[in-house]
Amino acid sequence: MAPHKPGFDEDNPEWTEEDFARARPAKDVLPEKLFEALTRRRGPQKAPAKTPVSLRLSAEVIEHFRAGGAGWQTRIDEALKQVIARKLA
Repeated sequence: MAPHKPGFDEDNPEWTEEDFARARPAKDVLPEKLFEALTRRRGPQKAPAKTPVSLRLSAEVIEHFRAGGAGWQTRIDEALKQVIARKLA
């Protein structure tokens, strides 16, 4: 058995110049529907996009909202909107 080179994978060897010369674009070799599915981009948002922020919250707040499962960040957003609505009322 040949000594193992670190980072070398016999099942997936590094490409040679010949490999690159033979390569063809995915669009030319994949079925059309598969290519479209792999390259599909997200369309325009139905609602205005949210602004990503970095926010420090207490562990108690995070635990409370995460306990409700998926969508916990959206629920925090909704709770903050309710606070704003009460202040404006």
